[in-house]
This record gives sequence, C-alpha cells and structure tokens, in this order.
Amino acid sequence: MRKLIFLAAALPMMASAQYRSAVWSPDNGDGTFTNPVINADYSDPDVCVGPSGEDYYLTASSFQCIPGLPILHSKDLVNWEIINYALKELEPKEEFDKPSHGNGVWAPSIRYHNGEYYIYWGDPDYGVMMVKTKDPAGEWEKPVCVIPGKGLIDTTPLWDDDGRCYLVNGWANSRSKFASVLTVRELSADGTKPIGNPVIVFDGNGNENRTCEGPKFYKRDGWYWIMCPAGGVPTGFQLAMRSKSPYGPYEHKIVLAQGKTDINGPHQGAWVHTKYGEDWFIHFQDKEAYGRVVHLNPVDWTSGWPIMGKKGEPVTTYKKPQSSSTLIVNPVENDEFNEPLLGLQWQWHANYQQTFGMPTAFGVYRIYTYKLSNGFKNFWEVPNLLLQKTPADKFTVTTKLRMTSKADGQMGGLIMMGLDYSALVVKRVGDEFQLLQITCKAADKGKAQEEKLIATLKPTAKDKIDYKPGIHEDIYMRLSVDDSKMKFAWSQDGKKFTPCGDEFQMKEGKWIGAKFGFIAVETDANADRGWVDADWIRITK
Repeated sequence: MRKLIFLAAALPMMASAQYRSAVWSPDNGDGTFTNPVINADYSDPDVCVGPSGEDYYLTASSFQCIPGLPILHSKDLVNWEIINYALKELEPKEEFDKPSHGNGVWAPSIRYHNGEYYIYWGDPDYGVMMVKTKDPAGEWEKPVCVIPGKGLIDTTPLWDDDGRCYLVNGWANSRSKFASVLTVRELSADGTKPIGNPVIVFDGNGNENRTCEGPKFYKRDGWYWIMCPAGGVPTGFQLAMRSKSPYGPYEHKIVLAQGKTDINGPHQGAWVHTKYGEDWFIHFQDKEAYGRVVHLNPVDWTSGWPIMGKKGEPVTTYKKPQSSSTLIVNPVENDEFNEPLLGLQWQWHANYQQTFGMPTAFGVYRIYTYKLSNGFKNFWEVPNLLLQKTPADKFTVTTKLRMTSKADGQMGGLIMMGLDYSALVVKRVGDEFQLLQITCKAADKGKAQEEKLIATLKPTAKDKIDYKPGIHEDIYMRLSVDDSKMKFAWSQDGKKFTPCGDEFQMKEGKWIGAKFGFIAVETDANADRGWVDADWIRITK
C-alpha cells in the first residue's frame, strides 16, 4: 500500500495515459490491425465524429451497470481508450438501486449536432431517453425522457438538411408483444419531444429479416439510409436500406454476413465517413461468455450500396484507416488504486451508494460488505459487485487484497460473474478464515450456490483494541481464463501460487458478457460492516 496526499474536491474523470494492454492490442504496428479492435463487451456500439474530423467517440449498451453509457475515444478507429461515462445513475431509483439485470440502457446512439453531442437510448420499460454535452470528456446533462412508454428500443436521431429531426427505433417483443419492425417519427428540432406519430418503415416479420433491430439513421447524397441487423444476434447479418423519404418505402440489401469466415453475427454498429474520404463500419460479434466484442470493417460504396468487409464478409486483418495519429492505446484494465476516484474500467451492478465502497488516501480501494437479505439465494441480488469486462480470450488476473472482518460470516474476494458464477473468497468463521470457492449455476433462476472448502487460514493481523476489534487476512488471489474456462489460485506471499478449486465454465450475464472483480458480503444485519481493501489488480498473459 502507498501513502497518498490529494485534494478532497471532486475530480473530473480521466483515463490512464496511453495504457497498453498486455493481453490484447489490435494495432499490429505495421500499418495494419487485427479484429476485434476492442476485445471486450461493448455491446451495440455506435460512433460519431467530432468537429475536428479525427476525434471519434464511441458509446455502447450498459444495461443496469453504473456508471453507464461508456465514452471511448479514438484517433484512428483502431486504438481506443475509455475517457468518461455519460450516465451517473439510472432512474427510477427504486428500480435501479438494486440489480435490475438486463434492463436500463439498450443500444444507444451518439451524434454530434450544432456544437453538442447527443446520446439517445431506449429503456424498454420507461421510454426513449437522451443526454447531451458540449464536451464528451466532461460533464453530461441529466437525462431527459423524450418519449415515455414501454417497448421502444434502439433509437437513433437524424437531423436533416432543413433542420428537422427524425427518430428511428425498434421494438422489444418482451414489452410490446410485437417486434421485427422499425418505425420513424418526427421530433422537435431540438430533439426533446415527438411532434409526429410513428410510421412503420420496415417489417421483418415472417421472412429472413426477423429480429430486425438496432437501426442507425443516416443521409447520404440525397438518400435516407437505415442500417440495421436482422436474423438474430449470433446468426444474423447486416442490412442497409435506402429511400428518398425518411418515411420510406425502403429498398434493402444484405451488406455484411458471416459467409465463410468464423466471425458470426457481424452486425449492429456504426457507419463512419472520415475526413480522408474513407468509409468504415464498426459492429459487434457475439462471443457468448466474453460478450459482444467490437470489430472494424471497410465499406465500399462503389455499387451505390455500402458493401462491408471484403465483398460482404468480415475481415480479420486489414490496413488501418488513414490518420495523423500513430498512438497505440487500449482501454485500461490494471488498477493500482492510487487515485482518489474510481478507475474508468469499473462498474457497479446497480446505482452507486456510498456504503458500497470508496477510494482511500492510502493506496487501496475499500469495498464494504453488503448485507444480504435473510432469504437470499445467491449473489445475483448483490448490487455492490465492483466489476470490469473481460479483455481477451486468454488472460490472467492477479490481485492483492486484505479482508477485514468485524463479525462471523463476513467474506470477500474475487469473482467471475454471470448467469453462472464462481468466486474465491475468505470468510470469517470464529477467529479464523476459511478460503472458499463459491459457485452457482443458473443464478438468475434463483438456484442455490455451493461452497468448497480449500483451506483454513489464521488471521495475518488482529486489532489490539477492545472496542469493536477486527481480524484481517492478507492474501493474493488469481484467476486464469482460457477458452472461456477459468481456474483459481491463491498465495500468501505473492510469489508461490497454489491452484485451487474446480475449473469453472464461464457464462455470460443478462445481455452482458461475464465480468470479473470484487465481492464483499455478509448475512448479519446487525453487525458493523467488514470490508475488502483492494491494493492492486493486474491483468497479464
């Protein structure tokens, strides 16, 4: 642990300068890149170009995870870094102060218009939402509800040449009981309210274009373009459709599909036209437990249609987009917890509350034990899980932490969270700690978790006062992932690690990939909280 001195005033969000990942970087250093350009779960990505013509900003679905609406920045569409979040909390608070898995922010779009950046998204239960700012790396305004209602998802605005604003959206069958249609309506010129009724402009029901969703709205050479996926997430393809009117009718064409490649479901993303005259498409690929990772493909308009990749099939390695930047940078993963603010790689599983945890002045991040309900079944209900996305297909996570316990049953450690999960924790039992692997399958279905005893540990320190003393366990924990299978190991000196527990098959969460990070919980409603002090976490090959 390191001693730090800093001002207590609120600090702006910031990314680690020029972070280079040890486990995945798409830039090959020779003028080419290898997909995915972001090997992490940035589902439903959308991109806009800033006024410089060479600042690209990406956002993605964040569902119930907070902070939400991640903002990533790039100079070349290949090298990306996290710079901010546009959403501090979700409303209504009574819904999102607890884990509301799979709800919240669905398929956002980001646009630059009249000196401001806008993000629209559909909350399937509450309606079309919007936030805006003049500086994507700065403060975003409080969200406003543009269109209240259930079922509206996947929203994108288009400001036309005459200043009128149109909105395209899809529909969630789970709420509206119909889907596979896209609708367009007019909004006020400032994009804050509807002034027209929705018109169905495309219908994928009963044909190969089922599950058409995630539309993005553009205008090019007098044509209105809607680009959207269809055919299902893991098995589908990308459509482009065009019309001389925003309300259609639209003719359509498949412009990107898996073909003979191993890149399944290449769809839902953003068309980008660069200041160098190049055209690119950023989209996701569903990789199950790893989530929906981000790919980049060239776009050829020669035929009058945006044919993507190599003759309509996704590329793996390709020439980088033209750019004035040579910087190689990746989304941050490691954390030494030496800053007075939460690292940008981290999200909670619900709206943040101060009792979840806080940065400290002494080089650790403190996560307090969350008090589980009397009838709790598993960790699916825990809101203070502090997690980040998996960064590669193969990687190792090592962390140094101290568990401080004030009462029996308090526990904390490292977890890989999803519909199925597995955690390595130390749990206080009497005046000792038990090292346990806790695993649950079908957590979302309320299934009970199982514990496996690995070792019984003597505390590494005890408080020497009589007033509410705690006992402490200093420990190093490790998880290793390869081909979506995970193994744990532990150490008391950080040098010799002992493999432990059962191999775990990772599982995605509700609309998100599996995520790893810290857990701290207890079952005693009356006891003073215990806590985990995370000293550092490092991701290596």
